[in-house]
Amino acid sequence: MAFVAQDTYLFPVSLGENIGCGKPGASQAEIERAARLANIHDFIAGLPEGYATNAGEWGGRLSGGQKQRISLARAILKDAPILLLDEPTSALDAESEALIQEALDRFAHQRTTVVVAHRLSTIKNADRVLVLQEGEVIEEGTHAELIARGGLYQELYQRQYALDQPTAAVTPALLAGGGQND
Repeated sequence: MAFVAQDTYLFPVSLGENIGCGKPGASQAEIERAARLANIHDFIAGLPEGYATNAGEWGGRLSGGQKQRISLARAILKDAPILLLDEPTSALDAESEALIQEALDRFAHQRTTVVVAHRLSTIKNADRVLVLQEGEVIEEGTHAELIARGGLYQELYQRQYALDQPTAAVTPALLAGGGQND
C-alpha cells in the first residue's frame, strides 16, 4: 500500500532522496519518471541543484502543493496495488489541486484507490463514492447518481460549487474508491 497524507512529511534530504523513499535502490530514471507522473519534475529540474536540492526540515522550502506532489511521486515510485489518499488536496490552491488531480487521474486507474476527502473535486470521477456521517455510510453511488438522488452529497456539492460556500460547517467525510480492483 502507498499512502499520501494531508500533512506531508518530507525528510531534510534531497528531493530525489525523498521521492526515492518509495522504492529503496530506485534508479535516477525511475525517480524522474515518478516525478513526471506526479507533475513535479519540471519544477525540480528548474531548481539550481535539481533533484539534489535539499527539501529542508519538514519540506519547509516547498509550497504545500509541491510537497504533496513529491509525496505523490513517492507513492507512484512504490507502485503499490493499493493507494490511500487522505485529503490530498485540502490545503492547496486551485493550480496545485489541478496538477495533483491530473496526476491522480493518470496513476490511480491501475490500482485500488481510496480517497478520504471533503473537496468533491477530488472524488468527482471516482467509480464509487461513499458518504459518511457520524461514522455511518448514508449514501453510496457515482457522482452523477448521488447528485440525482438529492441527499447530503448533492447538498455538499451545491454548497461547494453552485453557491460557492465553504463546507466547514458540514463535516461528513467522503470516501471514494477508484481503479480496477474495486
